Amino acid sequence: MKTIAALQAAVTSALLDFEPPAAELDAIEREMPLIRAEVELLDAQIMTIDRPANELDERRIRRAGRKVLAARRVLANKAASQVAGGEA
Repeated sequence: MKTIAALQAAVTSALLDFEPPAAELDAIEREMPLIRAEVELLDAQIMTIDRPANELDERRIRRAGRKVLAARRVLANKAASQVAGGEA
């Protein structure tokens, strides 16, 4: 029977010894407004997990949901304009 611990160091160290490429970092930076909006929506939803949502909570969730949709729309429009060759 082989021990997993002896093999684990060889596998995990190889996976963690690199930096993300600049293209991935740029993609994350472009998507950061959407990521922040999704985190805000998740925070609003988490606050209502253990209790019924009141009117203020419902408004907070709706507002956060609208921010997510707006951020997605902006990203989609930027992607469409780049595909069309209009680099914005």
